[in-house]
Amino acid sequence: MTTLTIAAAQFAPVDDTEANLATVTTAARDAAARGADLLVTPEYTSYFTADIDDDFVAAAQPLDGPFVSGLREVARETGIALVVGVAEVSDRPDRFRNTLVAVDAAGEVRCVYRKVHLYDAFGSRESDRIEPGGAEQLPVFDVDGVRIGLETCYDLRFPEVTRRLAAPETGAADLVLVPAEWVRGPGKEHHWHTLLTARAIENTIWVLGVGQAPPVGIGGSVLLDPSGVATTALGAAPGLLVGSVDTGVTDSVRRVNPSLSLRRYDVTTRWDRTRWDRTR
Repeated sequence: MTTLTIAAAQFAPVDDTEANLATVTTAARDAAARGADLLVTPEYTSYFTADIDDDFVAAAQPLDGPFVSGLREVARETGIALVVGVAEVSDRPDRFRNTLVAVDAAGEVRCVYRKVHLYDAFGSRESDRIEPGGAEQLPVFDVDGVRIGLETCYDLRFPEVTRRLAAPETGAADLVLVPAEWVRGPGKEHHWHTLLTARAIENTIWVLGVGQAPPVGIGGSVLLDPSGVATTALGAAPGLLVGSVDTGVTDSVRRVNPSLSLRRYDVTTRWDRTRWDRTR
């Protein structure tokens, strides 16, 4: 049995990377003071505007740039790990990458995940400015004995993403993090909570959803246990969620509901980058 105290910083990032880094710094200090081992922030933490346009591309930074370097300093200062959404430069001059960066408490980058499923839905087209990550990625890393998997926002609508992170023969994650900028709209709060809960129940896994606060996002950050019960949650307002992940609870749930071991299907990748670029 292993326990891990985790925090989620729910806020609305702005179009100023230095200001956003200052917000992360304050949240990390608060999280550390409240005993957290890990702080998670929303999608697009480094830079955000309501319109994903050329300004996003211009604001993107490499992973050895000042924003991620600042995250590494914050981790070293506070002694906690960080998972933060970053606008990362792409090899293509008209694109950027929607990236999650995991930094350990010593300030070392432990895992990088580039969003696979771009948000070309509900009137949005992330693919106009974002380079997708490859489906072969398996972003799982360890914090104090707890295996943590990563996915981003629209990925949540594809259950095979979480299944691949959770399945013992692939990711074997104990906890899945879902940083998001879940856009407001009719029924969107219902979608967010339903999908997060489903991913927890069907995989008997801990799930932490971390949303941007309004005016664009819905907030709604929540930590769900492996039976889908919300152990701590926030509303729409900015705030810091702190909760604990206990793998002993996972073991108990899986003894009652061994759904992962009873599966009759595997998850395989379905990906052709050339075709993806050509059809968009």
